[in-house]
This record gives sequence, structure tokens and C-alpha cells, in this order.
Amino acid sequence: MPDYPARPGGPLVWAHGGSVPQQRALAAILARMAQTRPELTLLLSGPEPTAPAPLLHTELPPESIPATQHFATHWAPDLVLWAGQALRPALLDAVSRGSANLVLVAAEDLPWTSDAMRWVPDTETGVLALFDRIFTTDAAAARRLRRMGLYSSSITTSGPLTETAPPLDCAQALHEEMAGVLAGRPVWLASRVRPGEVETVLRAHRRASRLAHRLLLILVPADRADAEVTWREAQASGLRLCAWENGDMPDENTQVLVAEGPDDLGLWYRLAPLAFMGGSLVSGFGGHDPFEAAALGAATLYGPNVGRHLAAYSALAEAGAARIVKDADTLSAAVSHLIAPDRAAGMAHAGWDIVTAGAAMTDMVIKHAFALLDEKGKG
Repeated sequence: MPDYPARPGGPLVWAHGGSVPQQRALAAILARMAQTRPELTLLLSGPEPTAPAPLLHTELPPESIPATQHFATHWAPDLVLWAGQALRPALLDAVSRGSANLVLVAAEDLPWTSDAMRWVPDTETGVLALFDRIFTTDAAAARRLRRMGLYSSSITTSGPLTETAPPLDCAQALHEEMAGVLAGRPVWLASRVRPGEVETVLRAHRRASRLAHRLLLILVPADRADAEVTWREAQASGLRLCAWENGDMPDENTQVLVAEGPDDLGLWYRLAPLAFMGGSLVSGFGGHDPFEAAALGAATLYGPNVGRHLAAYSALAEAGAARIVKDADTLSAAVSHLIAPDRAAGMAHAGWDIVTAGAAMTDMVIKHAFALLDEKGKG
């Protein structure tokens, strides 16, 4: 049997994501639950082998009765949040026989799969009936479940499961001051840029500036460790710079405002209607979370290397809230086309719809989870 770490005392919530995006989205939900109720032990499982603090991580047991019973007895979860179309009949049955309430999130209008033997009839329906509540991504998924014989009273259409985090904050007074300084100027942001992308971003800005002479670029490296190389490349570009960390303020002649790190991104996303997400033109980083920009009203540009957040970028691109670029030429063309306020606003609105739908789903799941724990006297 697996040698699991010791179970802490008190109520335990276990969440399992069937895919990496689902696991990360559930991790964000658990993190929000931890902020409200720090007494909870929060356990996460899924394809990724680790969990961010303060969450614990566990591997799923083999789909055998002894292994699943050992898992259920050891962890004894009070609440289970399960995401994905792949079901584990023996495991879910074992935890449901304890004191756990089971909640299924992000059920889609797709076939269900399970590891049960093919000759077992209606396995999926029987396993789905173990869940006290099923949250579906849309009405079509809810209809599929009802056709399978599940009760409508246990089904709630909540929207998609997305990796949402609280919007980055900024000082209101500073935002008002900078909005006044930049009034009337077209502004775009290059966020969390890696050293291998700085030259490309600066070349794209130079080209876009030929069509919009007052265009301002806010250049933000991914890490303060990259600040020096970012500043050197910006100086080498010959563009007129403003060093934000030195206390400089941009004037009418400033072409690039250079920050030393991502500390003030909450401010920059609010000021720039268009944001290029760094770590996406070069390989090895997998991009950064695009909902960070979309949550604050910025339309999104990104490169092809966004494997860590592919589902999020795909959702935004499908909704018309994000556009892919490949090099300085395509980046400058996108900036020139989208810097017009009405075009960027249309993309930003579509992104906001995606973010708010995901946030609504998260709120519904957390509210229901807390209600179940409170009924048990475990909240």
C-alpha cells in the first residue's frame, strides 16, 4: 500500500483535477477556501506532481478495492471536489462510504469514462449518482446528465472551470495620478517579458510608433533579476526611456517606461488597454496566466509557447479576447491594429465575460462547499 503522509487533524477537503488546467483551477479554489477557513486541511491530486502551499498533494491509488479503501480510510475526507470526465468508480465509492460529501465540478457535454470492467452495466450513471451536487459548464451538459437518469435537483449549471485568482491590486491615488499623466496617449504593456523577448518587443514598438507617434510602451520584466539586462537592451534601442523605479514620470517625449519587476502590474493592467504576455515568444517558460490581464480589462496578445496555460489562452482566443503573435512584425501589426480604443475594448469585454463566468463558478462551488461543511459541523 502507498505510504501516505500523516493526515492532519480536523476537517479535510480533497480536490482532484483530471487535467493540468483543472488541477490548477481547483488549486485556486482551495487557496481561496484556505483564506476564509484556515482550519481546513486541503488536499490536491491530479497530473501535476506537486501542490502549492498550503495545500497538500497526494497520488491517486490503483483502482482496486484494497487500495481505494486504504486511501479513503487514511485521508477520510469530509468533502470531495472532483473535476474531469474520467471517473474512478472504486475510489469514489470508497470515499462516499465514509463521511464525505462528493461534488462534481465542470461537468461537460462529453462522454464519461471509467476504469470499470466493460461488462458492468451503467457504471457511469451509478458513479455519477454518488455526487451530492454536479456543477455543469453549460446547459447541454446538464441535459446529458438528465438523459442519463440523474435528478435535476442535483444538477446546477455554473459555467466553465477556470484558474481565477483575485485581481492584482494597486494604489487608487497612484492610478488616478498616472491616468492623468497618460491622458490621451495610446498605451500598451509588455508584461512579464523574458530577456530573450525584450529586443523583439522594442522592435515591434518602434515599428508601431511610426503609425502612432505618441504611443507609449510600458516594459515590465518577469523578474527583478532581469531588470539590468532589460534596461541595457532598452537603452541600446535608442528609444526615449523613463526609469520607473528611479521615481521618473513619463512626459510627452517618453517612448518606453521601463519597470524593474512585476510589482506594479496591477497598475499597468488598469492603464494599458492592450497587454502582450511575456514568456510566450521564447520556449522554456510556458507563458503566464492571461486571466491576470483579462481580469483588469486588458486585451491580450501572446506568443506560441503557452503550454502551461494553453486552456486559458484557447478560451480567450476562441472568445475573441486574445490574439497570437509570432515575431516583431506580427506583434507590431497587432499593436497598430488593436491600439484603437474601440478594438481593444471589444477584446477586453470578451475577456471579462470569460473571467466573470469562471469567477461565478468558483463562487458557487465555494459557497456550496462551505454549506456542506457547516451542515456537518466541520466549517
